[in-house]
Amino acid sequence: MTDPIRPTDDEARAMARALLDDARFGALGVLDGGVPMVSRIAVGTDAGGGPVTLVSSLSAHTGALRAEPVCSLMVGEPGPKGDPLTHPRLSLHCAARFVERQSEAHAALRARWLESHPKAKLYIDFGDFGFVAMEVQGAFLNGGFGKAFRLTPQDLGLADRPRTE
Repeated sequence: MTDPIRPTDDEARAMARALLDDARFGALGVLDGGVPMVSRIAVGTDAGGGPVTLVSSLSAHTGALRAEPVCSLMVGEPGPKGDPLTHPRLSLHCAARFVERQSEAHAALRARWLESHPKAKLYIDFGDFGFVAMEVQGAFLNGGFGKAFRLTPQDLGLADRPRTE
């Protein structure tokens, strides 16, 4: 049997980067007491292009991330026509890191987040909300039928990016 994973090329890198840059929501996979759980979350990027989310401490996925920071994030939604499985999607393998609320990084993320998620102004400053930066460890791109790629943080332009502290 031939390996279905293609060698990663510039077209795959560009498609993966566009999926991440354009994402406003995604599916977050966490381990909740050892049991897999998936939640729909809002997604954005930090100044270096890494994925971030704004979460409430009241949500189950936040508690799960605090207990076990390993997670996955899938971005890329089906278009209005055609088979949903032919549309590109990107799955990221990550380690979650909570951003200190009183930090400069939090202030920078807040400003950036409101540019891409203006309705968050209603709740972004509630005491139970905070940012989680997702440090990408690796990725898998399904670019459509017969277009599967494994990607590294370097492929996504994240190897030497400024960290959100």
